[in-house]
Amino acid sequence: MGAGALRERTGTTSARPLRDKDALYDTRFRRLVPRPAWDALPEDVRRRFSKRLTGQAVAAYSGEIVWTRLSRAGWWLAQLCRLIGAPLPLAASGPAPAAVAVSEDRESGGQYWTRLYGRVRGHPQVIHSAKSFTGPTGLEEHIGRGFGMALTVRAKADALIFTSDHYFWQARGFRLRLPAWLAPGETVVTHQHLGGGRFAFDLKVTHPLLGELVSQHGLFRDG
Repeated sequence: MGAGALRERTGTTSARPLRDKDALYDTRFRRLVPRPAWDALPEDVRRRFSKRLTGQAVAAYSGEIVWTRLSRAGWWLAQLCRLIGAPLPLAASGPAPAAVAVSEDRESGGQYWTRLYGRVRGHPQVIHSAKSFTGPTGLEEHIGRGFGMALTVRAKADALIFTSDHYFWQARGFRLRLPAWLAPGETVVTHQHLGGGRFAFDLKVTHPLLGELVSQHGLFRDG
């Protein structure tokens, strides 16, 4: 997050409703959800996922990770994933400060996501990923060293829910879908409206045999 970055304020329920004709209205997330379900979401959520981040603009969110839980297998998975950029929390923890920054990937037409999570000891953990609006489900999260996951999106009451469809590795035009026995299980990320420009973030990774590996709950507010 550069010192001169523009922090986008994503609006609250009192802001002017977004319309398709708005110059900065981004429909990429909206196209992944049936229109009636999208229209039923709270205005804060729709605005947060409809802001086109042009130029050097950065959308920033601050808050805290309330808790992080890792099973023994989940801890080992997180350490193994250090080899591809450490996309999972590395240790169980209690409350810790956190910040998220989102910027446009102007080359691919996707988005860069940077998450900064404080820790009890040592430097904060920084997690980088890139979202691209492509692939068989229309949305992919690229983690590092060619690994990623295809995501499905659904709207439910006051939340957007992102669920892993499958994991993959790709390089130089070659793409390999990872078999189920090599995958960590199902990843579910929930973005839930809390009102007043606030939202909850929940991450769960659940293996079909080993059960819940990772569970994380955070509270954030618009920048």
